[in-house]
Amino acid sequence: MDNELSSLTTIFTEFYYWVTIPLMFLIHVGFCMYEVGVSRRKNHMHTLMKNTMLIPLVTITFFFFGWWIYWGWPNGPGITGGVEWEAGAPNAPWAETMGPHLGDRITGVFWAAFLLFSWTAASIVSGSVIERITNAAFWILAVAIGSFFWIIDAAWGWHYAGWMVQKLGYHDAYASGVIHAIAGGFGLGVLFVLGPRIGRFRADGTARNINPRNPWLVAIGLFLIYTGFWGFYVACNVPIIDMGAEVGDEAAFFTATNIYLGPTTLSGITFNFLMSLAGGLLAGYWISKGDAFWTYSSGLAGIITASAGNDLYHPIQATIIAVIGVICAYKMHFWMERKFKIDDAVGAVAVHGYAGFVGLVICGFVLWGYPSSPYEGYAAINPLGQFVGALIMFGLLGFLPGWVIAKILHGMGMLRIPPEVEIVGLDSLEHEVYDAEAAEIEQAEADVAKTLN
Repeated sequence: MDNELSSLTTIFTEFYYWVTIPLMFLIHVGFCMYEVGVSRRKNHMHTLMKNTMLIPLVTITFFFFGWWIYWGWPNGPGITGGVEWEAGAPNAPWAETMGPHLGDRITGVFWAAFLLFSWTAASIVSGSVIERITNAAFWILAVAIGSFFWIIDAAWGWHYAGWMVQKLGYHDAYASGVIHAIAGGFGLGVLFVLGPRIGRFRADGTARNINPRNPWLVAIGLFLIYTGFWGFYVACNVPIIDMGAEVGDEAAFFTATNIYLGPTTLSGITFNFLMSLAGGLLAGYWISKGDAFWTYSSGLAGIITASAGNDLYHPIQATIIAVIGVICAYKMHFWMERKFKIDDAVGAVAVHGYAGFVGLVICGFVLWGYPSSPYEGYAAINPLGQFVGALIMFGLLGFLPGWVIAKILHGMGMLRIPPEVEIVGLDSLEHEVYDAEAAEIEQAEADVAKTLN
């Protein structure tokens, strides 16, 4: 910090990202409440602990290798260049900047913001597989998506020099694909192998509803996710940057930017965030005929659909795009359920995966010809690039790895709990211990009461 302006910029940027972290933490609080609200009482603790323990597992693995991938692999590697060893070095776990260091005030808070994105990717998968997956299998899957596959797609399609941005004109400002489509696709790959919960489908193949145990908890959980998503949007921006220096112009031009270092404003994304939320809620209420679960979920799906281009859309465009995304996601969810007997317990594949995919494709048409980056020589935003990008996010880095890892776990007998445990509930062991201890306490109280009498 060699002058007053650079000092103020650094301190403000540090505080800016630091504030986004507790806001995004609310996403995870919301997911915990949401999933427990959907699950049946016999599975509450298992559902909660499954989602809680991904925090330490993903945090530690993201520190050791996930963060380095973002800086080391934007070129593919092998598509536009090799591994970026020099850029990755300050972000390796042994680097002095990966800890207390007065000369670097940004790495820790920027790392933490991306870490919270990693938790979100793993939590999206968590909701889809509740009430039948083993803890060990889920935690392996959580590390795979949270500390490896999603950060690969971030390096390719979210890094300002990512090869998808350069060659495809890929644009995904607030992660319709980079987090949501990939996590939805990953979850779908797992579900194809995991199978439905016992009793979910009748003998003739028609579905039975397993309705949320606690709709109030579901509603509160989703409102917390909306709130945390606001922090997510803020964290996807760079608060102050000298655009003159970035684009090679000697004149200083300080502004906020999106993740690609293209100019944007918090005012603009506030319009679009709220309008896409409104469009999603209205569409969900209409298409589900007032079903509360799908109405609340559709608010989230609406934001996700519009997120790819919410740095550039007009608010009315964001609203319409949200409506289209919700309709597509809702229809696709029930088609997949009927066709392939997919039991997505919370609709995560639809809300995140299908909505994110549709959002990427729509962005390619609505923003056709806009620059994907302020850097010269990068491809402009276009429909083909966005469609190919959606296939990479949802399919190549999402569905395929989820399916392969689930198949391996299934082959090892690690993926799914035994049917007898599923029937009585995954909390049965804890309940047996609690009941035994309660009985002992009651007996001890009775013995003391006899001596008093």
